[in-house]
Amino acid sequence: MTKKKLITSRALATIIAQAALDIKAFDLNVIDVRKHIDFADFFVILSGRSDRQVQAICNNILDKCGKKAVSPLGVEGYNSGHWILMDFGDVIVHIFYEETRDFYALDKLWGGAPSIQLKVH
Repeated sequence: MTKKKLITSRALATIIAQAALDIKAFDLNVIDVRKHIDFADFFVILSGRSDRQVQAICNNILDKCGKKAVSPLGVEGYNSGHWILMDFGDVIVHIFYEETRDFYALDKLWGGAPSIQLKVH
């Protein structure tokens, strides 16, 4: 019997961030919300320049996480491509079309939580 290797929430956030940057996502913000909420450790918030790019970012995140045997609990908003929410349990991903992100300003909502730097290349 083999044990499944567990991935930390920070490592998952790093995989997600790198997958997004691979598809030219911009304005990436990883917020540590552990001291503010009890349902997640990190929010990964990022933008795409079109609905198709937002969908492509989502697809690449699904692909890269799938290769690590990690699947989201749910994905919402894919068809519109303006705000895709991906719930990975400890990591919540918000992929915005840039104008939609400006409207909702989630980054400001969590202004008291620190943004973290991840090692991505």
